[in-house]
Amino acid sequence: MQPTEKITVNQLGIILFSFVASTIILTLPGLMAMFAKQDAWISVFPSTLTGLLSIWVMILLSKRYPGLTIIQYSQKILGKWLGTCLGLYYIYFWYMSISIMTIQHTFFIKALLLPRSPSIVGSLTLLILCGLAVYMGIEIIGRCTEFLTPMKLIFLFPLLILKIGSVDPEQLKPILGDGILPVLQGALLPGGAFMNQLFILGWLLPYLNQPRKAAKVSLFALLAIFIFVFLVVITAIMILGSLTGQLNYSYLSVMQYIGIEGSFERLEAIAVMIWVLGSFSKVSVSLFILCISISQVFRIQNYRDLVAPITLLCLIGSVWVFKNGAELQTYLTLIYPSAGLVTQSLIPLLLLMIDSIKGKVSRSLH
Repeated sequence: MQPTEKITVNQLGIILFSFVASTIILTLPGLMAMFAKQDAWISVFPSTLTGLLSIWVMILLSKRYPGLTIIQYSQKILGKWLGTCLGLYYIYFWYMSISIMTIQHTFFIKALLLPRSPSIVGSLTLLILCGLAVYMGIEIIGRCTEFLTPMKLIFLFPLLILKIGSVDPEQLKPILGDGILPVLQGALLPGGAFMNQLFILGWLLPYLNQPRKAAKVSLFALLAIFIFVFLVVITAIMILGSLTGQLNYSYLSVMQYIGIEGSFERLEAIAVMIWVLGSFSKVSVSLFILCISISQVFRIQNYRDLVAPITLLCLIGSVWVFKNGAELQTYLTLIYPSAGLVTQSLIPLLLLMIDSIKGKVSRSLH
């Protein structure tokens, strides 16, 4: 059954860019510098290859199974039972991802803006807004993202200009001082894990109104993500130096540093704005994917019937998933990179390989 809701090519590109780049701006420089140190900016290059792999696999699978999500065509590739098991795994994956995104948002807001507010308040307000957006449909999510993402960039680019006077290229030396291995660790672990998030194409491509342009717009989105992440990481290192890998929100410290050194103050308010808008876009898309995944696995005709109970379950999940920011940081550093690599890259690649083998066997038999 073909989806009746549709998003435009531009909306898909902006959704992909916002999904990957919206919240990692504050966390990714520190995570990459934790492994690659002053060479974290080099890690951006190989990490982009994982995003390229995700795009290639998802586009190829969507061409073989037009109009179907990864939940639907995995049952055709693996069979009903194995495909259903994979669908259940992806339901679990997205449920945990939304719970983690939500509590990450809450921890950030509490640490910077509302330290006395209960955690559940921050989680509840975000999830209510995201639930309303999902109930309205992917078209509304696309329009919201199309409007909010340029707004974030309008506020962010002046900060990039303000940083020019504070950068110190000497902080990048020695280049490859510890060899290539730390660079690859920074690329394949935190960098690659976040770039792999482009595998959301497996759920969004059936809703694209011009499927033939999917590859082009996805590559443009990846290029924009690469440029954005590269600028963020290299400027963070040139300003903070060795401190970059020791800070949970290193880019926030960059903004605060600009506020101290320059004529502007309290620039972290811009960071909060970027984070909140980015969290809304990311959680909305994830919640939409979770709802349609459940509806397709359990043959529920209208995914909107699931929005309210699933949103409530995600709120409960956000409360118990992590007790504090230290546990969250440990997860982002040590667990998510490997889990993300398997879930977002290796499993879709395995599906493509199995489908290709089945196709060759079928053709040889005929």
